[in-house]
Amino acid sequence: MRSQRPAWLDKKIDFRALHGTEHRLRDLGLHTVCHQARCPNISECFSRGTATFLILGDTCTRHCPFCAVKHGSPLPPDPGEPARAAEAVRRMDIRHAVITSVTRDDLPDGGAGAFAAVIAELRKPDGPATIEVLVPDFRGDENSIRTVAVAGPDIFGHNMETVPSLYGARGNCDYRRSLDVLGCAKRHSPAMKTKSAIMVGLGETEDEVFAVMGDLRSVKCDYLSIGQYLRPGKGNLPVREYVAPEQFERYKDTALELGFLHVESGAYVRSSYMADRYR
Repeated sequence: MRSQRPAWLDKKIDFRALHGTEHRLRDLGLHTVCHQARCPNISECFSRGTATFLILGDTCTRHCPFCAVKHGSPLPPDPGEPARAAEAVRRMDIRHAVITSVTRDDLPDGGAGAFAAVIAELRKPDGPATIEVLVPDFRGDENSIRTVAVAGPDIFGHNMETVPSLYGARGNCDYRRSLDVLGCAKRHSPAMKTKSAIMVGLGETEDEVFAVMGDLRSVKCDYLSIGQYLRPGKGNLPVREYVAPEQFERYKDTALELGFLHVESGAYVRSSYMADRYR
């Protein structure tokens, strides 16, 4: 187990690369999960003109101890947000759009209608070639999951985040419920690709990670991202282990053997990192 940050975790943020994208987003009153989650890939993605748009505000109703996103009581949804998100995608000439949200347990549908509205806006002429959504668990409500799935995203993502024994790090989440979100989405839209992600370095074992992979394949999950958990702030969970590059390769090889169509596995991999590779 490595308790000291190793040499391979040396990515630096180029703040100069952020200015153009930040300006466009600020003009449209939009948020990105890139900023909220303090993602280490932010300058790399912004310099490529890509971003993962965060809808339904910037305040989450849950408080997961690994997450840097602000939590508390959010404002009501903004009815103009879907059109502005689509406009941002067009201005930035994004061909693979990724839309995510904070968790909104305060809303009857968990925000599913907002996802569907953004997808509808993005499907208008001059929209992106592909649309990916990364959704919360909607408290397991099948109607909400169906609303997003049948709205027609190309990729429906929901992150498992970690192994069952560590699910205390996910606040009010439930492992089986998260699996069911992915399974339900696939049932309602069989041709749509589904995707999930897990973090490693929180104290999980290799066998536990392999078991999560198997569970994901049991609900026909197509794509998988595996990345190193990095503590975003002093108030978040500490890193228990820095996983070696060769272990990430082992996870990738095993996942592909299990039948995932595409796998990204590495220290800086995040669920939306290089999202346009998942085709």
